Amino acid sequence: MSIQEGIRMAWLSLAGNKLRTFLTMLGVIIGVAAVIALVSIGQGATNEVTSQVQSLGANLIVITPSMSAGVRFTVDDAATIAARVPELAQVMPVITAPVTAQYGITSYDTTVQGVTESFPVIRDFPVAFGRFFSAADVQDAANVAVLGQTVSSQLFKGLNPVGRTITINGQPFQVIGLLTTKGGSLGQNQDDLIAIPVTTAERLVRTRYVAAIYAIPKSADLSAVAVGHLENIFQHQYQNDQAVAVLAQDQLLSTVNSVTTTLTLMLAAIAGISLLVGGIGIMNIMLVSVTERTREIGVRKALGARRRDVLQQFLVESVFLAGVGGVIGILLGVGGALLISGLAGWATRVSVGSVLLAFVFSAAVGVGFGLWPAMRAANLNPIEALRYE
Repeated sequence: MSIQEGIRMAWLSLAGNKLRTFLTMLGVIIGVAAVIALVSIGQGATNEVTSQVQSLGANLIVITPSMSAGVRFTVDDAATIAARVPELAQVMPVITAPVTAQYGITSYDTTVQGVTESFPVIRDFPVAFGRFFSAADVQDAANVAVLGQTVSSQLFKGLNPVGRTITINGQPFQVIGLLTTKGGSLGQNQDDLIAIPVTTAERLVRTRYVAAIYAIPKSADLSAVAVGHLENIFQHQYQNDQAVAVLAQDQLLSTVNSVTTTLTLMLAAIAGISLLVGGIGIMNIMLVSVTERTREIGVRKALGARRRDVLQQFLVESVFLAGVGGVIGILLGVGGALLISGLAGWATRVSVGSVLLAFVFSAAVGVGFGLWPAMRAANLNPIEALRYE
């Protein structure tokens, strides 16, 4: 019997009981749809978090002192680090504090970041209009400010803020630039800030301590070397592994990707259980079908059908059930992922690999769970099959 003939006979047999056929495929449909939808959500989340981490700055290294360990950094410490670690291209101290900015009668609570002229390069945060402050502005502790897009829209309602004067905690500042739109990152709005010279921030918020020190290596290949050098310096200085945290962007990305990949695999494994349940359903129905068609099998063997012909017929039926269920599940899974993305605003990514994996798995379920019923049908004694009532 040819494959085409086997498929035709399988179709006629399954079409004869449409409801049972659909219910048999339902487990496979749900399993494939769940695998594709969950893997798409997991991969989309991975891409979204990766993009947000990368938006912090290219090859960024963040050095954070532990206040609980009694460690505090000043602006001078940033200069010391730059001198002692030759692998670093630029180093920038950062003072962060909540402030109230005002223009006219409009006020807005935001965050000020005291930084240096290296901010646009280190944070990969260019200026859209105007300019960023210079090294001379930092040296002179000038009252100049560069606004994030959110602050600008809140204070100026769409007007160009460059050249205007605002007050920050009651002190006048001239706006000399407007940053590009950065968007959210790790739950924070990166556009909700005002950048001022770090020396000006020391006077404005009355502190000489910085929240962190940002740095970038001379090349991506030197990032790990720079981190190791920094860790050795702080370990020797404080004799405490927890005194200073040194975190490179690639380390954070590696950790995030590891966590999200593990979660995606767990979700896919949970969804894969539905496929196994669907396979068991196919096996049970095929066993029932063998029992119901025992006389038919006996007649076919009496008329010359070979063992492999009967095996092929029932195996094709089980693969057909799993294959069609897999196709329907793929359509529902892709549609579900797009629907979730549209309604909930979650990032999803439907990959060809996940679709192929789900389909191949569904076909394997058809073969694996259909083999026993098919072998049972093929091994029936024709004489006993003809006598079966």
